[in-house]
Amino acid sequence: MTQVFEPTTLAGTPLANRLVMAPMTRSRAGVGGVPTALTATYYAQRASAGLIVTEATQPSPTGQGYFDTPGLHAPAQVAGWRPVVDAVHAEGGRIVAQLMHVGRIAHPDNKAGLETVAPSAIAAPGAIFTRSGMQPHPVPRALETDEIGGVVADFAQAAANAIAAGFDGVELHGANGYLLHEFLVPSANQRSDRYGGSPEARVRFPLEVAAAVADTIGPERLGYRISPANGAGGLVEDDHDDLAATYGALADGFADLGLGYLHQTWNDDVADVLRDVRQRFGGPVMVNDSSVTSPEAAQALLDDGRADLVSVGRAFLANPDLVRRWQLGAPLNEPDPATFYGGDERGYTDYPTLDETDAIAS
Repeated sequence: MTQVFEPTTLAGTPLANRLVMAPMTRSRAGVGGVPTALTATYYAQRASAGLIVTEATQPSPTGQGYFDTPGLHAPAQVAGWRPVVDAVHAEGGRIVAQLMHVGRIAHPDNKAGLETVAPSAIAAPGAIFTRSGMQPHPVPRALETDEIGGVVADFAQAAANAIAAGFDGVELHGANGYLLHEFLVPSANQRSDRYGGSPEARVRFPLEVAAAVADTIGPERLGYRISPANGAGGLVEDDHDDLAATYGALADGFADLGLGYLHQTWNDDVADVLRDVRQRFGGPVMVNDSSVTSPEAAQALLDDGRADLVSVGRAFLANPDLVRRWQLGAPLNEPDPATFYGGDERGYTDYPTLDETDAIAS
């Protein structure tokens, strides 16, 4: 039986275990979206994860949504990521870069006044945090048909930059209400060209991005994250038949491309869709489930056939040595929500390891 702590391989890449550090935005990049020495420390501390998926990283200036997030579109950013990747590799870890264009979940104040673009000119509900406080999401400009190829090219170039920086691969963020996800959903995509309408048309842009990146870096080094019906970003996916058809078409496309893995955000309400996607895809599936707070819960995802790997977020954030703590059944540090976004080393690189905790106690 597959065990969560046993070594495995992912598309030929050896992993020390089946626990993955999930991508988590921390908003601590330096000037120009360049990772810092503190970024390298943060990820290297967590290199005992079988795989690290980085925080969401923008493939273009327009693709940025939140302030102080890193990019992979400028030479300085590529240079900034190299010591981060080197530090993880020096600790025996593996790391992939998650690429995310935020689409309509953005504000000009967070990206030097640049416009917000999306499938259609429909604003996301609610507001976004900016340096001057919460502000409503603006109405985005709908991408013109002849612009979409340029966005595809941005993703492909950013993926090439990731490999140049030494990353083991790339994950495309097609979940949580951002641009790739927006194209899938009729409530955000009301286009009348070849990128809107039927499920097969709405998956065209995400599949073009995946194909371009796969062609650039090799499909075995590419993963893709989905989150059907999770409601993030105000996306409404409440038509079950449409949902099944859309994600089925997406999974078929990924299977044809031979992607390295698929990363699913688990949702019991659409478990049948997620299981169908897994079967159609046919390759390794990573599952992120917020209910996983113990190694036993992670093991259960493997045992019932939902996952080949399990991604964990906040527990890795607060416990750089989470793998060892779970192996020993040791107590865990509690994450501090006040330090999740922005700031310095507090709540970032100062969570103690088990050895450090024991030393303090003694």
